[in-house]
Amino acid sequence: MAPASNSILSPQGEVITSMNHAHQIHAHIVKNGGTQCNTLPLTKLLSFTPLSSCGDIRCTNLIFTSMNSPTTYLCNAIIRGYAGSTTPEKSILLFCALRELGVKPDHFTYTFLLKACSSLRATAEGKQIHGLVCKAGLVCDCYVQNSLIHMYCRGSELSAARQVFAKMPERDVVSWTSMMSGYVANDRSLDALLLLKQMEADGLVPNEATVLAALRACADLGALSVGRKLHDFIRRKGFDSNARVVTALIDMYAKCGRIDLASEVFDGSPRVDVFSWTAMISGLAIHGLCESSLECFARMQSLEIQPDEMTLTAVLAACRNAGWVSEGMKLFESMEASYGVIPTIQHYGCIVDLLARAGQLEEAEKLIEAMPMEADAVLWRTLVWGCRLHGDIARGERLVKQKLLAHETDDSGNYVLLCNLYASAKKWQEKARVRKLMKARKIEKPPGTSMIEVNGTIHEFLAGDSEHPEAGKIYAKWDDIAERLRLEGHHPKISEVMLDIEDEGKVLSLHHHSEKLAIAFGLIKTNPDERILIVKNLRSCEDCHSSMKLISKIYRREIIIRDRIRFHHFKNGSCSCKDFW
Repeated sequence: MAPASNSILSPQGEVITSMNHAHQIHAHIVKNGGTQCNTLPLTKLLSFTPLSSCGDIRCTNLIFTSMNSPTTYLCNAIIRGYAGSTTPEKSILLFCALRELGVKPDHFTYTFLLKACSSLRATAEGKQIHGLVCKAGLVCDCYVQNSLIHMYCRGSELSAARQVFAKMPERDVVSWTSMMSGYVANDRSLDALLLLKQMEADGLVPNEATVLAALRACADLGALSVGRKLHDFIRRKGFDSNARVVTALIDMYAKCGRIDLASEVFDGSPRVDVFSWTAMISGLAIHGLCESSLECFARMQSLEIQPDEMTLTAVLAACRNAGWVSEGMKLFESMEASYGVIPTIQHYGCIVDLLARAGQLEEAEKLIEAMPMEADAVLWRTLVWGCRLHGDIARGERLVKQKLLAHETDDSGNYVLLCNLYASAKKWQEKARVRKLMKARKIEKPPGTSMIEVNGTIHEFLAGDSEHPEAGKIYAKWDDIAERLRLEGHHPKISEVMLDIEDEGKVLSLHHHSEKLAIAFGLIKTNPDERILIVKNLRSCEDCHSSMKLISKIYRREIIIRDRIRFHHFKNGSCSCKDFW
């Protein structure tokens, strides 16, 4: 007499521990006719093979196709397995086939399908599933609604995600965290922090995932005071035992200009992994503490912690920021042999930038041409920037026209680069022609923005901004600053201005750059002994850089500016970058 199916695997019996074990159990089930009914062992198998870390989705498919009339529960098991696999689209195709067979989905089915859509960023399919959710009467199901929010955020449809969020009758911490994470991932970190305030006002307590999203938002914005409050909360809740939280704290403090506090977190935490080491190495590098960055890397190696590709990117960035060509090339050339890491385009980007800044433009161009992958626009722009820096206008002009404008005719960055090249060579007519071409094609330079945190509130300024409630005081303060700069012998670098206007207008345009408005506001609103931190979205221009050096001397203030590339610490008339950026 054949043994009962549940004697093979029961809730109290043996537990599947490997795929070999699963194959043995499946063979026994087939031998005893167990695939003809929805046995408990079969259910257990379908739960293990797609979801376990040692499972196999192909085996799951073989088991599933051998079954007659599978239940919704078993269908969900394989849909879930495909949704979390490298081929999530199969979960959607399977769902369509199962609907034809009359299998009825439940709320779990939709959460797994929406996870697949999120992985694929398949918003169109996600919207169709959203329609089925509404027809199924699941608009009040918190799990399904949270999955919808996540799917829309992953597809960068924040308005749709916010509509789902706003209509939810009840929201849990996952709802708030999903919406916050979506804002952060789509460059709307200020909205994320506003949502955090609303969440706390509603009486919900953030969990570790919420804290991670909030710390990323603080890092993006330079919101130090909010970040420090979060750190206090993390200590009270004991979240600082989580290595991911430790890494996020290190990153937040480093990007908020407090590399000293980042070091304190790193040195004081017993739970640091490769990601924490990478955050610390990267933080030191962007602050220009490149020797300390390489020393940190050496410590990491002495503890036999294997670096990953992000770690090596951070080390190469340190070499780039310091101008250490030989050290950078040595690491780059030994990456695969020493660490098993094949160079990616990010690693090539660091080396191209390093060579270009050092004036080795021919070597940088040859390296790009010899890359095993196609170079992107960022790499070519990096090299063109080096051409401008070292006066090789002919090479820069050729590269812009052949490598950039030939492929990306509508990208304003390419035209701006060409204008800057001509301006540095004082080729005003050529620059004017590029400006006319931009105007004819309706291509506009993206506005420079700068943010400053004062008393826990983030203030954002655009170039020429007059929308701020205290705009009158800010411009009056800048006029005072500009006069003091003039008395110190500062001459505005009008070649930085792309507009076809008189020199007086160009000076006015320079005076109204976003970081200058932010520094004027900071000088008005902060105490004389406070450091001023400004976060901007673009690389610092030469005029702003030289102005900040003098302002730090005139007003005896420490000014920290984080631009798109690195930090600049201005103090007593000098900058930590040593004018190398």
